[in-house]
Amino acid sequence: MLEDLSRFADRARPTVLGLARIVVSLLFACHGAATLFDVLGGPHGKAPSVGEWPGWWAALIQLVGGVLVLVGIATRPAALLCSGSMAYAYFSVHQEHALWPIQNGGESAAMFCWAFLLIAAAGPGGLALGSLLRRPSERAARPAVA
Repeated sequence: MLEDLSRFADRARPTVLGLARIVVSLLFACHGAATLFDVLGGPHGKAPSVGEWPGWWAALIQLVGGVLVLVGIATRPAALLCSGSMAYAYFSVHQEHALWPIQNGGESAAMFCWAFLLIAAAGPGGLALGSLLRRPSERAARPAVA
């Protein structure tokens, strides 16, 4: 019974990782779109001006990086950039208010940081457009999950 469960989990791993990648990056991209285009609830105030540091750049990373990870193109570098931007946000914006994320409002920054670091390390999983764009010989030599 445990062996059957283990085999099922091994077969499901690429799909579950791909679905997790899609959900996390969709939520992340929505933050960027909300800030840049005043949609989905907007930026809670005034949208940052083009090029304004760090708000506009953070939103651009959220939108573009989130979409790249969502569709599974350049997943690892895009996820690493997204993770780093959330680490920067946590330590430069939230950490100065209190030590713990629950106290300083940085729970989402911390969760996105670690989720994207996991995606960068584990790879895109299944359902990634990048794996479809590879040549058939590269697909055979390189599995969907590293």
